Amino acid sequence: MEVRDRLVRAVLGLMAAVGSAGVLLIALAVAAEGWRALPHLFGPVWSPEEGRFGVLPLLAGSALVTLGSLAIAVPVGVGVGLFLSEVATPGLAAAVRPALQGMAAVPSVVYGFLGLNLIVPGISRTLGGMGLSLLAGWLVLALMVLPTIAAVSEDALCAVDPALREGAYALGASPGQVAWRLLLPAARRGITAAVALALGRALGETMAVLMVLGNAAVLPRSPLDPARALTANIALEMAYATGLHREALFASGALLLLINLVVTQAARRAAGGGAGP
Repeated sequence: MEVRDRLVRAVLGLMAAVGSAGVLLIALAVAAEGWRALPHLFGPVWSPEEGRFGVLPLLAGSALVTLGSLAIAVPVGVGVGLFLSEVATPGLAAAVRPALQGMAAVPSVVYGFLGLNLIVPGISRTLGGMGLSLLAGWLVLALMVLPTIAAVSEDALCAVDPALREGAYALGASPGQVAWRLLLPAARRGITAAVALALGRALGETMAVLMVLGNAAVLPRSPLDPARALTANIALEMAYATGLHREALFASGALLLLINLVVTQAARRAAGGGAGP
């Protein structure tokens, strides 16, 4: 048994080392291609025709579309998780869960297509403008990350000790009080993990935001203005970029990788590695 345990530990350790080495090699390769463009990277204007490669408006676009989508998806997703764990009948919950799983499996290009043909025209008709905007990006990304938030939140809420619920109800607490003052605080780590997963997907999303955001490399001033995300910028321009332009795109990729790493580590610390209190 000891030999088997050691063998399992060795295999798992080797797999972890290979995975970590792969990530490190990717980071080094991207950084090596883009390091000469770093001095040009933190300006306010992205205009390759003028030799200006400032990514600040692209970073702002990524941050705004990510945070806006989470502002929509987090309360709705946590609410869905709370509904499935505490309110829905077993039959209804059994019907909703496969629907959420199906939503999570839909390719991002399909969400982008639906956004381009439904959400964008709807925004244009009701609020004016082209419809290609931050608001469209918020709605499409919110739909994409909602299933993840709902599913992980439900698991975290179901993991709360049933004795806590029973004790609260025995003391005369209402269902709303139990949910707001007991269940959500007790499941905060799992819910934080759900938000972290959604944040990582939203921050790294390319195709859907490329299709609905409008792709204007300027700082948006309102939700109806177009914008461009850093990921979409790399996808749009890498095919024809040369010289310093190409190096700036690689440097953008290295910056995006660094941001994802920092966000992931911060989320892991906040989640604390568990789903309980």
